[in-house]
Amino acid sequence: MFGKVLKTGIGVVVLGIVGLLGYLLIAPPDLLKVGTNYSAKIVCSNVFIAGRDPEEVLAVDVQAPGHPLLKHVSIEVDREAQTVHARLFRFFAPATSQFRQGLGCTNVHATSLSALGLEAAKPAPAGLWPTGNDVAQSQDPKIQAVLSDDTLLGEGYRAVVVVQGGRIVAERYAEGFDADTPLLGWSMTKTVTAGLIGTLINAGQMNVSDTLVDSFPEWAEDARRDITVADMLAMTSGLQWNEEYGDVSDVTRMLYLSNDMAVFAADRALEAGIGTDFNYSSGTSTVLSRVWQDKLADGGFSYPRDALFEPLGMASAIIETDVADTFIGSSYMYATARDWAKYGQFLLQKGVWDGAQILPTGFVDWMFEPVAASGGEYAKGHLWLKSPGDLPPFEDAVWLQGHDGQSIGIFPSRDMVVVRMGLTPSRVGYSSLPLAKALIAAFGG
Repeated sequence: MFGKVLKTGIGVVVLGIVGLLGYLLIAPPDLLKVGTNYSAKIVCSNVFIAGRDPEEVLAVDVQAPGHPLLKHVSIEVDREAQTVHARLFRFFAPATSQFRQGLGCTNVHATSLSALGLEAAKPAPAGLWPTGNDVAQSQDPKIQAVLSDDTLLGEGYRAVVVVQGGRIVAERYAEGFDADTPLLGWSMTKTVTAGLIGTLINAGQMNVSDTLVDSFPEWAEDARRDITVADMLAMTSGLQWNEEYGDVSDVTRMLYLSNDMAVFAADRALEAGIGTDFNYSSGTSTVLSRVWQDKLADGGFSYPRDALFEPLGMASAIIETDVADTFIGSSYMYATARDWAKYGQFLLQKGVWDGAQILPTGFVDWMFEPVAASGGEYAKGHLWLKSPGDLPPFEDAVWLQGHDGQSIGIFPSRDMVVVRMGLTPSRVGYSSLPLAKALIAAFGG
């Protein structure tokens, strides 16, 4: 009798295991799909844009700082097809990220990409930065001492570039990284999206008072018809959005489970009065990318390069797209630390570069103005006034800030820009403000 019960119990367990495995194969939970799509995307971009080793990227960038499940992700890189495939436990939740020249890597979900692509960007000419890519570093021992302090640079730093008086005066790179390594800015990309909108305003093709109904006609049927570009840039649209990471939320669904990210993000209801509530949202910036692209007859695929990157000499800069060929203007721009520094210097110079007024006169001043609903922590052009690490604002500084410790500090009264790139999870509690303060002191400030 006992043997029969035991056999029955074993049979139930085996059937349960088989059922679970079948479920994972046929319909894996969204959390698993987020994990494998994230893994495929990060490895793909770092292999085909940054030229890094895929297994190192998987171990260091994906698994070490991430969810415990990511330790069980395996990857397969096809260099000829320029794809990366990722799976959990080698079988489950398969994900694919595809590279296209000039447009970076895109997660594809049961579909294929368009044949779009861009030719390789023209390299910067010879000469001293920012016109060229040569640097004459300061030999001041006080400045060198700051950049030799690993505590100030922070755990997981990868690049630090210091610009003073319009020239790079100091820089330092971690082992395995150098001046030619494109690095992911994460949410610093949002501020570049604001700059692209500024170029279209300068060309008379957009205005911050524009609504978004041309791109999203369904908004005309409800109160969303009154949301403006300015509301979106200020993160005060009133639209529902959950920006939490580490689980399945609006932002992770958009970035890792959606083919058309702008449509996903635009399908949010109003949950607050327009202009009255600050809610930081990557969906907002991706929606804005669709809006500015719709202003251009060809979809704007070469526009970031033509309107911004080539004029500034940012030859390494790439903003990646989704399957619908919308630029992921919230999160996915790669550029070398020196090219990120050029964008910071461009804003410091109020949108002027090499004598050309690329952004409208006064637009950068408007970008730097505080958003009242943010309590003075955020500025109108997708910029932070609050210092990294949730520290209070410092002097007249404004900040581009991104996930895992990316930052560009712009210090107008000091004529200084400080770029800090790395892989430093927020739980570490790092802030690049002490680094900036030490550099200001070293310059006699």
